[in-house]
Amino acid sequence: MGARHLLTAAALAAGLTLAVAAPLARAHAAEADPKLSVIDTIVVIYLENRSFDTLYGLFPGAEGLEAAQKAQAGTVQVDRDGTPFATLPPPLDGKKKPDARLAHVTANGPFRLDPAVGLNDRVASPIHAFFTHQRQINGGRNDRFVSEGTTGGLPMGYFDGSQMAMWEVAKRYTLADHFFQSAFGGSFLNHMWLVCACTPPFPNAPDALREVAGTGKDAKGGEPTVTADGYAVNTIQGAWLYDTSLEQTLLPVQTLPTIGDRLTDKGVNWVYYAGDFDKAVAGMPTKQSPDGFSFHHHPFTYFKRFVDSADERARHLKDLADFETAILDGALPPVSFYKPTGKYNQHPGKASVADGDRHVADLIAMLEKSPQWKNMVVIVTSDENGGFWDHVPPPKGDRWGPGSRIPALIVSPFARKGHVDHTPYETVSILRLIEQRHGLDPLGSRDAAATSLANALALP
Repeated sequence: MGARHLLTAAALAAGLTLAVAAPLARAHAAEADPKLSVIDTIVVIYLENRSFDTLYGLFPGAEGLEAAQKAQAGTVQVDRDGTPFATLPPPLDGKKKPDARLAHVTANGPFRLDPAVGLNDRVASPIHAFFTHQRQINGGRNDRFVSEGTTGGLPMGYFDGSQMAMWEVAKRYTLADHFFQSAFGGSFLNHMWLVCACTPPFPNAPDALREVAGTGKDAKGGEPTVTADGYAVNTIQGAWLYDTSLEQTLLPVQTLPTIGDRLTDKGVNWVYYAGDFDKAVAGMPTKQSPDGFSFHHHPFTYFKRFVDSADERARHLKDLADFETAILDGALPPVSFYKPTGKYNQHPGKASVADGDRHVADLIAMLEKSPQWKNMVVIVTSDENGGFWDHVPPPKGDRWGPGSRIPALIVSPFARKGHVDHTPYETVSILRLIEQRHGLDPLGSRDAAATSLANALALP
């Protein structure tokens, strides 16, 4: 069935009232935290697919690889029957062949990728999917990233990140070493949690996309797109902005509230900026290129407010060029999200670490020179771990997450300088900061309960 024929499914969501992240009863309107009034501008830079240990496992003062080795915390990977591998399976390349650059890797445990594979080099993209990720975590043991993966021993690889420009930024500001992705799995779902603290309902999903109840598999034994009870948890495109070259089922238009709704309803301006966004809207590319635009990295385009209204899209969904202009002009809105395009978002297979690292460091330098800098908080994090191993068990949450630990930097005049913050946070901790600053009602139970990133700031 073609994508355009499935657009009628959008109507099914119009009256949908399923609560995914349980809305909270509102006895009275939320009030802004007066201590946060010094923050005029919040910027969220959302990168791709790297675990904390992959990039910052050697960072001084952080709970990294030295702690993992001492505790033997998931460092020994096991087969699906629980037997430790005698040697680590060969790391695979993008063609599912042993990566010749890593032929020397044999020990069962984490291994240095560099210098054989440097920060400027690309590696294959390990599987990063909702059900698979939970099996890899294995109840917090983190010992099945290889056996439940698709790239051999590659998930155990890490870099000496000390040559990264963002490593130097982390040394000057605050690095959070217990920050977890809010949802298990990949980019689609974690972008949703970034903006709505929710898992999108798809109650009438085709059987071919659904989990066979209780198995974590679809009818063909693969990774399902939709849970047995009708929630979209793996990559699916939306009804407004999608790859028109593909025959695919589209997610029905979503109606749950987003952080954008909360801000707009409160009269607070905001923008979701994205690399290559204008090209995508203009129909370029009509097919996703290896380095290019990924439609499922743009969560607001799935929601009714933006599907229905060209004015809302023009006001709140903009391109990287607009972001850079706003930085230089001192005209950023109170809340900004920025999503780099493929080459600059550090997604394995599409990008090297170095390309994204330089891009974000350059943006940080621009922001530091902005007229708005003195009242700004910048948060730089990844959407999810990308299938790469991390040794710290995720905290207990709900059926959706949290998942693995990911890097997060808090860059601000209010950030503690040269500090490693060991406080447990998750993606929706970003939402909690925005909600507290602007007096917004939480979107659900998880963001309501999350520790706010305000905790990472030393406010006057």
